[in-house]
Amino acid sequence: MTTLESAPQQQDDSSFGEPVGKVGDKVFHGLSFGAAALILVVLAAVALFLFAEGLPAFTGDTSELDGDGSFLSYVGPLIFGTIYIACIALLLATPVAIAVALYISHYAPRKLAQTLGYFIDLLAAIPSVVYGLWGISVLAPIMSRSVFPWLRDNLGFIPIFGSDVAIAASGRSTFTVGVVLAVMVLPIITAISREVFLQTPRLHEEASLALGSTRWEMIRQAVLPYGRSGVISGAMLGLGRALGETMAVAIILSPAKGYFWDVLTTQNSNSIAANIALQFPESSGLEVNRLIATGLVLFLITFGVNSIARRVANTGFSGADG
Repeated sequence: MTTLESAPQQQDDSSFGEPVGKVGDKVFHGLSFGAAALILVVLAAVALFLFAEGLPAFTGDTSELDGDGSFLSYVGPLIFGTIYIACIALLLATPVAIAVALYISHYAPRKLAQTLGYFIDLLAAIPSVVYGLWGISVLAPIMSRSVFPWLRDNLGFIPIFGSDVAIAASGRSTFTVGVVLAVMVLPIITAISREVFLQTPRLHEEASLALGSTRWEMIRQAVLPYGRSGVISGAMLGLGRALGETMAVAIILSPAKGYFWDVLTTQNSNSIAANIALQFPESSGLEVNRLIATGLVLFLITFGVNSIARRVANTGFSGADG
């Protein structure tokens, strides 16, 4: 009798709780969908604003502003400077980030790895203006006195280090900006690479070691192939950060109009973000529209870079595919 009475009671409790669960799921689903949709709406609104405000720069005559002629002739050097500086930063930061990530994940003792990971992540919390002040006050004099002469004397056969133009005595050059941006994007690449390397299957590592491989050979055979796509996506995200950096570039760089390959002189191509920051306060009329149009170009560049990074990340880990 007791069993017969308890069964209906359990059925009533489950039926009572079922609508509450469905309501909760619907509310959570609605909130999640709303948050995701809000991101898309904001992104579309930013793109629409940039296009609407920058359209006069594409259709109007901007030659009367400073004699530059078409919008392409104005934004061309800025695109070149933006990509050039970001690529220098990426080339400097990626090898160091991979080495640091490998040391933290496979070489350092656990406590030391946690400490190093904490300090690496802390670099991402430092404001860019602080990096700019450090670069112009501390790094630039060191670069002009020691690094630039060494690069010119020993690597002058490389076109970007050797030219007839004198070295920047103040250190305010493209190479200095590239070093500062490399420090800024280092935490992003390191953090992603570290997490990818830690996800390498333990069986892969042990199998390589069991075949007589050294630790470095195991890393080359198991860890690096497995995390290749993750490292690439992390590097692309770091590139996106370097492309949009403003204050550090504006503080350190000594910009000039044109395309300049030499990274050690005072003749440097400016970036889009730094140019907007420097020119916008004193601009008016059609010049404001032209600056906003350059912002639209930067938006498209960074959007493309992040899309490529997402596609690479979605391909999965290379080692897992084989």
